[in-house]
Amino acid sequence: SNRNPSVAMKQISHWVRVSFSLGPEPEAESALMGGFYANYKRRKQAQLYVSVRFGRRKVCLVRAGLLCCARMQRYATITVIGRDKTGVIARVTNFLFEQKANIEALEEAVTRGQFSMAIQASWRDGQLKPATLKRGLNALGKELGMEMRLRLTEPGRKQRVALMVTCELACPEALLGAFRKGQLKQAEPVVMLGNRPDLKALAHQYKLPFAHIPWNDRARAEKKALRVLETHEVDFVVLARFMKILSPDFVWRYKNKIINIHPSLLPSFPGPQAYRQAYEHGVKIAGVTAHFVSMQLDEGPVIAQESFHIKSGMTLKQIVAAGQQCEAKTLVKALKIYLTKRLDVHWGVVKEV
Repeated sequence: SNRNPSVAMKQISHWVRVSFSLGPEPEAESALMGGFYANYKRRKQAQLYVSVRFGRRKVCLVRAGLLCCARMQRYATITVIGRDKTGVIARVTNFLFEQKANIEALEEAVTRGQFSMAIQASWRDGQLKPATLKRGLNALGKELGMEMRLRLTEPGRKQRVALMVTCELACPEALLGAFRKGQLKQAEPVVMLGNRPDLKALAHQYKLPFAHIPWNDRARAEKKALRVLETHEVDFVVLARFMKILSPDFVWRYKNKIINIHPSLLPSFPGPQAYRQAYEHGVKIAGVTAHFVSMQLDEGPVIAQESFHIKSGMTLKQIVAAGQQCEAKTLVKALKIYLTKRLDVHWGVVKEV
């Protein structure tokens, strides 16, 4: 999500799937429902509807009350990554509750034993104590054997963006031109990273620091890139025709904060050589897709798409040239949408809220 709401008057919805290693089902059901009821009695101001499903049976519990309306002024994103173990979500969310945080979004996954979680939290005026929060997260991370990163954002300030590039000029040049013309006023580019040095001169032309990070060893390169992003306090990343695949470890640290441009109308022709695939299949309409980067290659939620017609007799070179013009235009359009609309990613689909 890219939301920074000034007034938090909203409905919360969340589902959790859990497994039990021991214990008969009736006892688990009784304990869960009893725990929910006890929590509702303590928090009478909440209007909540809870549904617990055991296999094919569903038990519902409803309690009515008042929705809270509070002005939220400070925001943070917390990422947690490490080997999977029991109780991590509970420990982290309980710590945030103790820090008077309101959790606005939480997403977690376990992939081949690797636990990853991204949390968006907000605080009312005067309730956030950054130094205490950082110390507590660092201590909790050491105790759990997890890497925990905190990114604080101020409402109203420009978002800080990093451009990741390889050698193609059209997209990064179009983006930097749009920033200079004031078309993307809500953000500012703060650094350019390249796995090749080809676009260093472009970065210097726009007075941007350029970090050349060879990508021969992906794990080592990603660690260096993450250090650069952290040093420049980057809020989100744009892959402006960056020709390398990012690992799930990297992507989770910027969940729904990495925007890529792909040279096809996804889900058609994912992967490399998309224009060649379109040419060889003889399609009459091709296009490009700007999307959030996800764990699966070229399957992230779509932000914007543009198409162009392939005329009879067009060569592959002509198709690529037409596509590159479309890429730059669509990437700028996607950033405008990202920065000016309130977007949410729900079940893999980008929606305006």
